[in-house]
Amino acid sequence: MSLKSLGAKVFAAIIDRKTKSWASQPVTSQEKVFHNLIKTAGNTAFAKAHSFSNIKTHKDFVSQVPVRDYEELRPFVDRVVAGESDILWPGKPLYFAKTSGTTSGAKYIPITKESMPEHIKAARNAILSYVHETGKAQFVDGKMIFLQGSPEMESKNGIQLGRLSGIVAHYVPNYLQKNRLPSMETNCIEDWETKVEAVIDETLPENMSVISGIPSWVQMYFERIVQRTGKKVGEVFPDFNLFIYGGVNFEPYRAKFDQLIGRKVDSIELFPASEGFFAYQDKQDEKGMLLLLDAGIFYEFIPANQFHDKNAPRLTIGEVETGVNYVMIISTTAGLWAYNIGDTIAFTSTAPYRVVVTGRIKHYISASGEHVIGKEVEEAMKAASNQLSIVINEFTVAPQLSPANNELPYHEWFVEFGNATKVDLHKLAQVLDIQMREQNSYYDDLITGKILQPLIITPVPENGFKEYMKTIGKLGGQNKLPRLSNDRKIAEVLEKIIG
Repeated sequence: MSLKSLGAKVFAAIIDRKTKSWASQPVTSQEKVFHNLIKTAGNTAFAKAHSFSNIKTHKDFVSQVPVRDYEELRPFVDRVVAGESDILWPGKPLYFAKTSGTTSGAKYIPITKESMPEHIKAARNAILSYVHETGKAQFVDGKMIFLQGSPEMESKNGIQLGRLSGIVAHYVPNYLQKNRLPSMETNCIEDWETKVEAVIDETLPENMSVISGIPSWVQMYFERIVQRTGKKVGEVFPDFNLFIYGGVNFEPYRAKFDQLIGRKVDSIELFPASEGFFAYQDKQDEKGMLLLLDAGIFYEFIPANQFHDKNAPRLTIGEVETGVNYVMIISTTAGLWAYNIGDTIAFTSTAPYRVVVTGRIKHYISASGEHVIGKEVEEAMKAASNQLSIVINEFTVAPQLSPANNELPYHEWFVEFGNATKVDLHKLAQVLDIQMREQNSYYDDLITGKILQPLIITPVPENGFKEYMKTIGKLGGQNKLPRLSNDRKIAEVLEKIIG
């Protein structure tokens, strides 16, 4: 065992003790975060506009600080972007994480000197948690690749601006720098397809032990390796035994990854965002990710089925239940207050608090009142692909409200299958429909009542989804394909690609 791997084990044991300390006192941990946030931000423009001096309890906070999304918080964010100090948080941010907006175009999420270290600490602790649980630390001696956005930065009124993954690239610890790939030069390549080829050039000769990134883009990297070498990824990199991912549910990709790698590897799921690092997988055999309750983020949870109600409840950590779909609301050391990040989660455990991401509050299908969410379509596809032994590269779902020949409306599933997969589309549609009806009683009622007809599958040609992402200018990086949408904007582009 090398000194580096031995040191990782010792450090992992220390972090495990600290994690258990705050995780065993969830309500107290969150109360400390809450009061520190209110006190520290007391002299900001936001605090004065919302009478923070009168906030003593969460009930006070709820009455004085409404839930906002980016557009609603934007009047304050725009002042920060313009260069003003002490608006949302004391001083000015260290960075703006630039993300794609919907109605607002680009979004500028502040990252402060208090919030930045939490991103780094959480990523580090996720790996150390794995080391402590499994005893596996040899991977620290191999090469590690993190498929991410460009680390090149711009300046916005004196504040550095870039993609979160690119910002984080500047904080890789010194002891990992020699192990880390790709090079800074390759990381700065903007065109994703060119970048992937350059990454392959750099990694093929190396002893890769850890590979990390959003599954859909790592899949492209793996496919290109197999095409170029004629070998499985596990043969090319015999010491590759750990895959780290975040941003999307890995389950729809798992069968394809096993096929490309040629064997199973351990994985660690992360829940990072520009707004904060919220959770990571702390146990290999437990469902869900450990919610970080001492990381400068105060959480509130609104039941998703009540989110649009005027007086929807805002629950704290001690009030939530397992199995309920919640919209997650955050207040942070970056100056985001009662901020709706758009993600929906469900708790799988409350001792400790672990979560799974169930989708996006804006990504759903309810064109006929069915209230279908991302978790349901992903669970259905996972069950169907396992039952029928098929490999799915990618998929998305859209409503079809105006079929030809006066037929009933239906849900259209656009599916790209693995190369060698032979599929009985009729059988797959039947299995998917059964799965959806078992999960969602509204959907079942609409099928039974002949308001909707059973779902229909439209095959997408190989690389069709990559072509879609390229068409909309979002190929690669941290961009993700929505699993479902309540309109046909994605479907209409796919239809042109399918031809």
